[in-house]
Amino acid sequence: MKICNQISRFFCLFCSVTILLMVSSCGKVEQTKSTGQEAKRFRIALIMKSLANEFFKTMEDGAKVHQVQHTQDYELLSNGIRNEQDVMGQNAMVEQMIAQKVDAIVIAPADSKALISVCKRAQDAGIVVVNIDNKFDRATLEGKQAKIPFVGPDNRKGARLAGEYLAKQLKTGNEVAIIEGMPGAFNGEQRRLGFEDAMKTAEMKIVSSQTARWEMNEASKVVGALLPTQPKLKALLCANDSMALGAASALRSANRLDVIVIGFDNISAAQELIKNGRMLCTVDQHGDKIAVFGIEYALEILRTKKAPTDQETPVDLITVQNLK
Repeated sequence: MKICNQISRFFCLFCSVTILLMVSSCGKVEQTKSTGQEAKRFRIALIMKSLANEFFKTMEDGAKVHQVQHTQDYELLSNGIRNEQDVMGQNAMVEQMIAQKVDAIVIAPADSKALISVCKRAQDAGIVVVNIDNKFDRATLEGKQAKIPFVGPDNRKGARLAGEYLAKQLKTGNEVAIIEGMPGAFNGEQRRLGFEDAMKTAEMKIVSSQTARWEMNEASKVVGALLPTQPKLKALLCANDSMALGAASALRSANRLDVIVIGFDNISAAQELIKNGRMLCTVDQHGDKIAVFGIEYALEILRTKKAPTDQETPVDLITVQNLK
């Protein structure tokens, strides 16, 4: 009888502990459910310009590395257009992401004005939109009553750094030419202005300023046609490295290796030309981090619901002295 009573007491104690553990476990489950919003895994779309341009491939690679390191925070959907001028292709990509109801779109627009309407539609659908690389036109944003934050570098400052470094290699009054980016692209316009700032301050003579639409082959044609008309030309200031590569090719074909070339973007092919003395310098806007900066800011907005503001990212001059 005594043994039976002890077994009964033990069994009751066991049941009590089991019930307490079950209650505690349920509490934890309920707590996890109540904080589920904080643990949400977001879907973020990265929409870039042409992935045929090494700069944007580097941007995408950097974003993918970041996503692997933060896989619990977000899913990444990345895409790019066929070429730098495929505005309609980018527009369709944004429409697709709206239909898929992603949480955020981080976009490097091919045009500073044409993509604003579709990005405003994304915002109206409750999607966070962050503008990177090429800044949206302020007047057009205001006209559409859109507030889209820009996360990216001061392109005018970066181009001015390169132009000032070039000016140290020249003499007052030397003739130079500017190879511009896509007409209507804010970053292209800012880089042209930065080059002009430096050249005017150094009292150089700008004999030509024309677009090659960000493209290497187009730049080769433009420079090839320019050289016979400008026998005293001393330097070419190119608004991106792809065009600088095209300019360098045209100079070699024309046996005009005395003309100095500068670029913007710090792609690996430009680094090789700098090492070989065929380019003087370029500007690093940290392409592997630009998309990451935009993604991190989109996540911050999603989590905090804060009012978005523009965020400036760094630019650095790259020469043979500091090339890694």
